[in-house]
Parts: sequence; C-alpha cells; structure tokens
Amino acid sequence: MQFRQQALAKLQSPEELDLPVRLARPQGWLALGVTVVVMAAAAVWAVTGSVASTVNAPAILTHGQGSYLLQSPVSGQVTAVLVKQGERLPADAPVLKVRTGQGDSVVRTVAAGRVTTLAATIGQIIQTGTNVAAVEKVAHASDPLYATVYVPAENAADIPAHAPVDLTVSSVPTQTYGVLRGRVKAVDRTAQSAQSISAFLGDSQLGRQFTGKGRPVAVLVALDTSQSTKSGYRWSTTDGPPFRLDSMTLASGSIKLADQRPVDWLLP
Repeated sequence: MQFRQQALAKLQSPEELDLPVRLARPQGWLALGVTVVVMAAAAVWAVTGSVASTVNAPAILTHGQGSYLLQSPVSGQVTAVLVKQGERLPADAPVLKVRTGQGDSVVRTVAAGRVTTLAATIGQIIQTGTNVAAVEKVAHASDPLYATVYVPAENAADIPAHAPVDLTVSSVPTQTYGVLRGRVKAVDRTAQSAQSISAFLGDSQLGRQFTGKGRPVAVLVALDTSQSTKSGYRWSTTDGPPFRLDSMTLASGSIKLADQRPVDWLLP
C-alpha cells in the first residue's frame, strides 16, 4: 500500500510536466527506418522483379540433319571394307563388299555424309538389316555445327525462343577455354524415345544414354559464330580452344528458362 501511494504521488507531482516525452532512443529510430526501407524494397522487387533459372541437360554437337545407320541389304560375309572412318562420301558411294550365295554385293551409302562409325570388319558374317556403319549427313566441310540438348520433358514449356545457352564441351578444358555460347533455335515438343535418338545420331548406345532418366525433349541450339577464334565459334573466353570442334562430341548444356515472378498475385 505504501508503494502505491508513492506512485500516485509522483504522478500528481508537477515537477516534470515541462519535460518532453521520450518515445524511443535514436538507435531505435534508425533500426526502424532501415527495416521500413528493406521491406519497401522487397515489396517493389516482389512486384516488378524476376528470378532467372536454368536447366542443365546432356548435349551433343552434330550437324543439323543428324546421322543415319547404314544397314546391310543382304546376308553374307564381308570381303572388303572400302572406306575409312571419318571419310566424307557422296550418296550411293560403296562402303562394303559382301559375298552372298548369289555372288558379291556392294553396300552403298543412302545419303551424302561423313562416316562416323564402321561396325563391320573383313571376314565378318552379317545378316540382312545388320548395322554396318553410321553416317553423319553433311555434304561440305564448312557446314555449321549445332548442339542438340536433351532436356527433361517437364522443362520444355519453360524454354523461350532464342534463349541463351552455355555448353560445356567434353573435349575442351573449361577452366582454360570457358564454355561455348549459343541460342535456342527450335524445341521439339515431342518426347524422344531411345530408338528415335539412336536413329538421329546413328548410335544406339547414345539413345540409351540420353533416355536413362526418362524420355527427353530435343532442343536444337545454333552456335554463335566468331571469325576471331580458331574453332569458328564464340566462347566465354576471348580466344576459345586452339583447335576446331568435331561433330558427335558430347557436351552439357545450360539453358536459361523464362524468368519467373517471385510472387504470383491472385486477382479476385
């Protein structure tokens, strides 16, 4: 009771009525001001800002028309291999000689291109439909390279036209020469099977490799060209590697997806 009376007496005392009321210390006002500024900036960014994201997927460098598997139209024994791996051939060029029960037969190319794989050897017994070679469809040495990136199907809808792409090429040391630059040229909206990938690349093993985690979507990437580099293409470094790139070289692609708003606003 004594303390209560002292408190009431102090409230009734006029000795400090002329002093201003201190609502907060200066440090408190500073902290409050900083908090308000940060919250305002966050609100503005939530409305006008965007979040850039990428999708990473396996890729391969090829010429635009892909490859095909050359199959033997006859059964018999291979008596001669008439070409070398890496050789560029016109359409209808002889590749193998096969001895059959009706005499010698010649296996010829279907379309002009470069032999990337020879699967037949002299003395081998082959059957009708056996894959004897893979031929990349390229008519001229100056034909440009493209990259095909096999992206998970669920990311295909988020890839905008002409999206920038960075390619880490397996044969190029990234720490020294950087990454290869390109832009999305086309997105195939149909998921690729192992068979369709094998037919395009002329390699059944790659078909299985690129579908190991499900059926992907093929994204065709046009490589940025440069006259100042040895490879003829633009890199994240000034010069890039001191050699030209080969088709059928494996890579890893990083594609920039469409920007996403950090906050989805729902209108009533």
